[in-house]
Amino acid sequence: MNDKQKKPQKLKARLPRGFVDRAAGDIRAVNEMTAKIREVYEHYGFDPVETPLFEYTDALGKFLPDSDRPNEGVFSLQDDDEQWMSLRYDLTAPLARHVAENFNEIQLPYRTYRAGYVFRNEKPGPGRFRQFMQFDADTVGAPGVQADAEMCMMMADTLEALGIKRGDYVIRVNNRKVLDGVLEAIGLGGDDKAGQRLNVLRAIDKLDKFGPQGVALLLGPGRKDESGDFTKGAGLDQAQIDKVLFFVGIKDYAESAARLADLVAGTSKGGEGVEELNFIGALVKSAGYQSDRIKIDPSVVRGLEYYTGPVYEAELSFDVTNEKGEKVVFGSVGGGGRYDGLVSRFMGQPVPATGFSIGVSRLMTALKNLGKLGASEVIEPVLVTVMDGDVEAMGRYQKMTQKLRAAGIRAEMFQGNWKKFGNQLKYADRRGCPVAIIQGGDERATGVVQIKDLIEGKRLSGEIEDNASWREARVAQETVLEADLVAKVREILAAQAEDRKRAGDAQ
Repeated sequence: MNDKQKKPQKLKARLPRGFVDRAAGDIRAVNEMTAKIREVYEHYGFDPVETPLFEYTDALGKFLPDSDRPNEGVFSLQDDDEQWMSLRYDLTAPLARHVAENFNEIQLPYRTYRAGYVFRNEKPGPGRFRQFMQFDADTVGAPGVQADAEMCMMMADTLEALGIKRGDYVIRVNNRKVLDGVLEAIGLGGDDKAGQRLNVLRAIDKLDKFGPQGVALLLGPGRKDESGDFTKGAGLDQAQIDKVLFFVGIKDYAESAARLADLVAGTSKGGEGVEELNFIGALVKSAGYQSDRIKIDPSVVRGLEYYTGPVYEAELSFDVTNEKGEKVVFGSVGGGGRYDGLVSRFMGQPVPATGFSIGVSRLMTALKNLGKLGASEVIEPVLVTVMDGDVEAMGRYQKMTQKLRAAGIRAEMFQGNWKKFGNQLKYADRRGCPVAIIQGGDERATGVVQIKDLIEGKRLSGEIEDNASWREARVAQETVLEADLVAKVREILAAQAEDRKRAGDAQ
């Protein structure tokens, strides 16, 4: 019998599919971006609120438990009371629960914003993750479409605050009531036509991808793609198709509004939807937002089973290069609309609500493409090196480090193996430290420190070829009194910042 114990198997480090680790640069970029978004929301009078990552599964709207394990689309588990809980799928359903639960304490209209991660239990793919960040703003308890108009204006202001110039974005606005009116006008009203209506809405949503001809096929008999795959159509006749294509093909809403009103005349909701669109258009125009910023666009289809009135989408119109090297329009970075039924599920009474969500990761990608993110770079810490390991010396090194930090300078004392000094400078080089502080026994005895400008030193080592050039260059290492440490470090960091500015201006 073999008494030798089996060597324990080494655990394999692996990241779950559909999730990502975020490095310092991305975290700082997100912080920079969300701070600008938050500032706009605050200026509009919105206040923050935070809800937990988990909600009871039946609170998440369409993802109700319908099996022994309700994890279709969401990540779910049972608590100790055997109640199903799920990681939140979006930030809106948790807000609806929060409002309903605290309805008597909340001042209506309730204007609030939230940022946080949401989770999707779906198959991951390129650019499709199971965890991502959203940044939402909502107004609950405001029935008038002036609240929707304000949301569109706030979206436009947010994009501009992030550095996206006019002409590179547009907020497109439609109304579900108009869509429903058009469908009713062509004979698709009533519960028995719900499936066909859904097929028509899905076809409309493909307008950007397939164009009017492709959508006409999806509205009619069906469409075969390049690979030969066939998608069954909605089965409309030509007269019905023409009316739908007129609706989604409207380019100048002002010119087509009268004809659209005629099309939906006599329907239960269509006329009301047209009036709401006209009201939103007039409001945003009177506030100075022309159609190059906020545009009535009947082709917008969002949240087919979710929104009840105006819907809006923030779209970026500039070109980017995709992973195949092709030039494509960047497209949507967020959107929203009126969802008057969501809070009402908990209340048994009508509670109007409207809001929008920004896809933080997608918008961050857009800002990086424009060079609008990460410009306010973080300077790596000044490194206080360690020459001696006795308590007295270590105390002085730590005191220097704390003195720099107290002066608002990012600093760290080397915490690795201090006995190999060359490794400390290699560490500083790899880390990108701008300055190194050096004090051996001789310097300590005379109360001085050596301050090494690592950025200038690196430049000099690559550019200077003779002694004359060396004498004319900025000194890369100086010896100063300990009392002058902070002042000298500040002077060097200021010179480095000026060099970076000149280099940026020259580009």
